[in-house]
Amino acid sequence: MNEILNLSPACIWRNFYALTQVPRPSGHLEKVQEFLLEFAKKAGVEAFKDPAGNIVMRKPASAGKENCKGVILQAHMDMVPQKTPESKHNFETDPIEPWIDGEWVKARGTTLGADDGIGVAAIMAVMEDKTLVHGPIDALITADEETGMYGANALPEGELQGDILLNLDSETWGKFVIGSAGGIDIVASLDYKEVETDPEDAALRITLKGFRGGHSGLEIHEGRANANKMMVRFVREAIEDYECRLATWHGGNMRNAIPFKAEVVLTMPKENVEGVKELVAAWKEDLEDEFKGIESGIEFYTEDVDTPRLQVPTEIQDNLISAIYACHNGVLRMIPSYPDVVETSSNLAIINIEGGRADMQILARSSREDMKDYIVKTLESCFNMAGMKIETSGSYSGWDPNPNSEILHTLLGVYKEQNDVDGLVQVDHAGLECSIILGKYPHLDVVSLGPTLRSPHTTTERCLIETVAPFWELLKRALEIIPEK
Repeated sequence: MNEILNLSPACIWRNFYALTQVPRPSGHLEKVQEFLLEFAKKAGVEAFKDPAGNIVMRKPASAGKENCKGVILQAHMDMVPQKTPESKHNFETDPIEPWIDGEWVKARGTTLGADDGIGVAAIMAVMEDKTLVHGPIDALITADEETGMYGANALPEGELQGDILLNLDSETWGKFVIGSAGGIDIVASLDYKEVETDPEDAALRITLKGFRGGHSGLEIHEGRANANKMMVRFVREAIEDYECRLATWHGGNMRNAIPFKAEVVLTMPKENVEGVKELVAAWKEDLEDEFKGIESGIEFYTEDVDTPRLQVPTEIQDNLISAIYACHNGVLRMIPSYPDVVETSSNLAIINIEGGRADMQILARSSREDMKDYIVKTLESCFNMAGMKIETSGSYSGWDPNPNSEILHTLLGVYKEQNDVDGLVQVDHAGLECSIILGKYPHLDVVSLGPTLRSPHTTTERCLIETVAPFWELLKRALEIIPEK
């Protein structure tokens, strides 16, 4: 704790540390909502929880700045709950344990929650600082961004009072984001009647893990392994060559994270057990070679287990395996006018097959609505051929770039003044709430920025310490020079 609190700027790190001590996984936000309301009360600013579960704070303008354009500072309160296999952390009750590792702040055994706890901490620092000079400020701290942007989607119209939106959820210092991809959740499901397993068969639990995982928007183009897509290659060969049958499959646990682990239970004739174990060892070597330079620490191993009484029927099994194999995963297309930025992608995030039910969850993203529709129909076609029911939800549009943004050029000017280098303007493939908020408040001038984070949505999530202080200095200066209406 003392290490974190000794970092500069103290106002941000103190608030960030306090936030890490409050459980706030997506879907369980009661404690952090109470924490933020109590903070606002102590800071002497107006605050309330809206019907969507968002926390809104309002700080009046400094003397003489009442006629300046109003600024909305926006971040999200929830965090992705991922932990290492050996961690016993309970995200609904336990605090995060941040620590300093050289130039980075990390967490012990879990995600850090700097996505977007650093943004929330910056908002808190602005709200409590009586020395800052600024026009009227609203703070919007949204609920359940990570699981479907529910807080932004249900944001009431007319609630916000500003002219400028500064989203504090970007993850590379010096880059100013002016556009982002839209997204949609796709669930493919199938109910089936299990069949009895041959009581003479043996069974193995087969685990594939140790991949890097990562953010399915920001890191989808890096060629990281998807555990579900890797597992299906092995399972298909085991079925074809060793008479294996699928009993269960569990892979991935977050729709917006590249899955780093998958686990299946297969049954097989007893005389084929050793052959399957040898196949696992061979596949481990193949995967290590295939992902050399990208993945390290791959684990692929078997455990003898009791033979389950029931398993997936052969025809259903083969259809499911074919659908998983055929399902598009990864980058589909880059943006023609921004060839270094992903336009359209999909992430086969979660597979659960057990007890007569198969569910597969995919998050598709695109900065073009027509291509988002295309990837959805591609995935629907794939799973329909397996007889699966398709449902979509949580659709949000992309954020169209505005290179003529006034606040963008203000921020670029301050950045150049403070750092003596030009800032970079970019469009992100990660989904940001800006597009949804713009749909309700189309007059807003919007830019997203933040200090440097790496590997959000994974247990190696980290925040680069040296970028937090300049981020804070830029934010303070930008608020000071916001022009009049």
